Amino acid sequence: MITMEKKYFMGIDIGTFESKGAIIDNECNIIATHAASHGMENPKPNYFEHDAEKVWWHDFCEISKALLKESGLEAQEIMAVGSSALGADCVPVDENCNPLRKAILYGIDARATSEMEWLTEYYGEEQIKKWYGRPLCSSDVMPKILWIKNNEPEVYAKTYKFLTGSSFITAKLTGNYTVDRFLGLASFNPLYHSDGTVNEETCKVICRPDQLAKVMNTIDIAGYVTSKASKETGLKEGTPVIVGTDDSGAEAISTGVLQPGDMMIQFGSSLYMILCTNKLVDDNRIWREEFIIPNTFDISAGTNAAGTLTRWYRDNIFTYCLEEEKNTGKNAYELMMEGIEDIPVGSMGLITLPYFAGERTPINDPLAKGMLFGLTLSHTKQHMYRSALESVGYSIAQHFNIFHEHEVKINKIMAVGGGTKNPAWMQMIADITNKTICTAKVTLGACFGDAMMAAMGIKYFDDFSELSKIVKAGETYTPNIENHKAYEKYIKIFDELYVATKDIMHKL
Repeated sequence: MITMEKKYFMGIDIGTFESKGAIIDNECNIIATHAASHGMENPKPNYFEHDAEKVWWHDFCEISKALLKESGLEAQEIMAVGSSALGADCVPVDENCNPLRKAILYGIDARATSEMEWLTEYYGEEQIKKWYGRPLCSSDVMPKILWIKNNEPEVYAKTYKFLTGSSFITAKLTGNYTVDRFLGLASFNPLYHSDGTVNEETCKVICRPDQLAKVMNTIDIAGYVTSKASKETGLKEGTPVIVGTDDSGAEAISTGVLQPGDMMIQFGSSLYMILCTNKLVDDNRIWREEFIIPNTFDISAGTNAAGTLTRWYRDNIFTYCLEEEKNTGKNAYELMMEGIEDIPVGSMGLITLPYFAGERTPINDPLAKGMLFGLTLSHTKQHMYRSALESVGYSIAQHFNIFHEHEVKINKIMAVGGGTKNPAWMQMIADITNKTICTAKVTLGACFGDAMMAAMGIKYFDDFSELSKIVKAGETYTPNIENHKAYEKYIKIFDELYVATKDIMHKL
């Protein structure tokens, strides 16, 4: 029974195809949850967009009201709010935080290839590497802003601020334009100095310094719910709102990535990895930045296809599973797995390159293409689907090899996201990588981390280490050594396949 002695905190995360929210109490028990689905626009090849107002803000308002209703709580009982949103997006807004165009999404949107090439030539490869530790990639916001400047000058001229997803939500709630250090210093690099102040020199060819948001810490109070936002969200006017962060950062916190050696693998629409470290690691194939936890860093990496790949199979190959889902209520993805576990390791010599939307790490090639290699008349759609699931594991293994090269320790690996609902897939990942994979006991994801960080924002929790007592592991997947040995030759072929076909891909 809910009592007035308890404290309550709200967290809402805006994702690629779904937004989720939660209210937790001061012991981090989940009081209420709610989700809202939405689409993603793909108007041209390599272009991926959301309508920030109709998707991001609409979902936030819907979820906020639903959480209050489902929990039975009054708005004044919510002590603080935290939000996160899908990665490094770019949405230009006017002085009233009205979007001036649809948001250009994170690394899956690769429209700014020419801008990346121009910036690399303008600054020089060495300077780019000094800033990023790698070449420019489609996850960086600087080329996206330059694309707007080059291609939509009328939008650029009207832009008051260039925001990312979490910045937009926080601005709509509070009227203040902020971005957290974790997301801002990495994704908007090198438009900020390391202390968070705007780098006026590097802004010269990109944007005006005043068009950028203020850098703060993730759990700092960005402001308070305005009268207008109160009416739209149901939250009480004056409720504290933390700066917030991207979905992956919040999800990492929710799984217990709280000290060096802790790692999260997020199985969402795309796949994202965050490994907390005690040092910056420079490597062209991966990303690095300061982490949310004070005095730590992280290695981060992301593939463009994970859930989007399984969704593609569902919508194009396993359409009958969607029909059966409508008729029986059984989940289509569960139906797609029937017979998969009977197929041997390596899918009878069938290897998928999962680059259906280009690829981020470790190849950083927006022009990469998907491939089914080794098809024979003996293969079925089940073989194809298992091969797709295995390909995600092969990509993860490539990243582990990079971590090993740099002698970066991994103490624990926590898997989160929709993909963890598929135990056979998680076992494949463990077998391919030869690593023990755990799922989080609480699998809500980023919104759970948002709510916990909201509690930290008002000092209910004094330190991130307190959260380690709360976050517990759920299922554990131990690698099967025989399966791992059988996978080794397929991993080698996977690693060689892109290199051998890269030039041909680019001709397409």
